[in-house]
Amino acid sequence: MTHGLRTNTQTPYLDRRRTWRNTAARYALLPLRLFLGITFIYAGLDKLTDSAFMKAAGPGSLGDTMRAVRDSSAVPALVDLALKNPVGFGYAIALGELAVGIGVLLGLLGRLAALGGALISLSLWLTVSWATTPYYYGNDLAYLMAWIPLVLAGTPLLSLDAVLPGRRRRGLGHYRY
Repeated sequence: MTHGLRTNTQTPYLDRRRTWRNTAARYALLPLRLFLGITFIYAGLDKLTDSAFMKAAGPGSLGDTMRAVRDSSAVPALVDLALKNPVGFGYAIALGELAVGIGVLLGLLGRLAALGGALISLSLWLTVSWATTPYYYGNDLAYLMAWIPLVLAGTPLLSLDAVLPGRRRRGLGHYRY
């Protein structure tokens, strides 16, 4: 029985006739990747180079920020965890932001990097910006939503993720056409 058989097996990405719409669709996530990658690299470097931020106490320190938001956060236990070692937590967040930004910008393990970015944004939303009123003034929720398309789609174009699997296939005698 063939009434359930699909005969059209072409996909838009394999179609040699590239229209402007197909090209735009292929590159649609690239501006988002650039924005999030650059922003997270900047945020990580900003934290690492801010001497006040990387302290357990004092004006502008992560420790004082965590103590200030503890009672208004959605997950006070997460804030308590950060308060056990604010400096270590600050370095973890800063290095995590750098890793996420570099991974997404280069397209290296893009889905994993985007998931890391989403988790960082989620943790910041549930702690630091949870009490922001109205909610849309807090940017962490918007960053969380911005990461989701990259978690789902990855970094298929202009990325190391696209180049490295192709090299492995060619080494095995399989060629991409």
